[in-house]
Amino acid sequence: MLNQKINEAQMITLAFPKEKNVAEEVSVPLWKRYALSIPEAAKYFGVGEKRLYQIIAENEGADFILEIGSHIKIKRELFGRFLDRATCV
Repeated sequence: MLNQKINEAQMITLAFPKEKNVAEEVSVPLWKRYALSIPEAAKYFGVGEKRLYQIIAENEGADFILEIGSHIKIKRELFGRFLDRATCV
């Protein structure tokens, strides 16, 4: 009897699809994001993470820096304009 109940329970769980993780379902590509983390910005702009941290330190209060608590994000479009004006990085 117990084995029958276990089999019934397994059949019920197999009948319903597993729930999808919301983070997996909603993934915005880098080129559409408003702000990028340092690793994402390094990948997107082709600049090393250490150099990005140096640029942020050299340009404190710049309009392309977004601080969220202790996290630093880079505003993609504004940083792109900054790089367009820069003669060397």
